[in-house]
Amino acid sequence: QVQLVESGGGLVQAGGSLRLSCAASGRTFSVYGMGWFRQAPGKERDFVAGINWSGGNTYYADSVKGRFTISRDNGKNTVYLQMNSLKPEDTAVYYCAAHRLGYVFKNPEEYDYWGQGAQVTVSS
Repeated sequence: QVQLVESGGGLVQAGGSLRLSCAASGRTFSVYGMGWFRQAPGKERDFVAGINWSGGNTYYADSVKGRFTISRDNGKNTVYLQMNSLKPEDTAVYYCAAHRLGYVFKNPEEYDYWGQGAQVTVSS
């Protein structure tokens, strides 16, 4: 079993930056594909960014390309989401997720493990 714990959420003004972290338990983090998703009230959980097991491939939703950067440190069992130029429409609960075979999918149903979520609020 893998536990994922997000941190780094908060309140920021439009144009500001935040960095989310997702720390994973267990010894096999380096083989997992990792994704970040977000869910606003009354909306579905949407793919934001993903990174494969090695960190060699990254993927982004069109809405965040050029503003968000996903990265991972397998030595620290942690994946990050650097969010710059934040907009009010980025307001949501952000979740990290792990795929145990190392792949990245945009469909949240493909993931095996989920964190509890971190609130990000961007004020205008």
